[in-house]
Amino acid sequence: MFRMETEVDKDRRDLLRIRLRDTNTAASPVLRALRGTPGERELPLHVWVLDAAGELAGGLVGHTWTAWLHVTYLWVDERHRGASLGSRLLTQAERVAREERGCAMSRVETWDFQAPEFYRKQGYDVVCVIPDYPPGITEYTLTKRLR
Repeated sequence: MFRMETEVDKDRRDLLRIRLRDTNTAASPVLRALRGTPGERELPLHVWVLDAAGELAGGLVGHTWTAWLHVTYLWVDERHRGASLGSRLLTQAERVAREERGCAMSRVETWDFQAPEFYRKQGYDVVCVIPDYPPGITEYTLTKRLR
């Protein structure tokens, strides 16, 4: 007999994460080889652009893991759009990921009203489209080869 519960439980969440990681490690030679190495951990990668007054004009927040850069957030202040800051932020993050962290690929998720065309212009290819996520919006996952 089983009992099902739906409350938020951080201890169980952590236990579940450990058990899933252990199961995945046992099933994958690639993940098994990563265990206990520096490549096992995500490393934050942040790039900032400040205006003449030292205020935030734009930024990119992401991380690298194994041979991948994952762009989590990229934003440019509306007053500075059109000055190629987004391209410069992305190019710098890709350079650091490639040259300093050995990344071969990059990925990003974006919504249809945000920047899928921007990423395509930067050399990214759409690899996944999820309509109605959330309802009325389409989410795109894009990737780019860095080497």
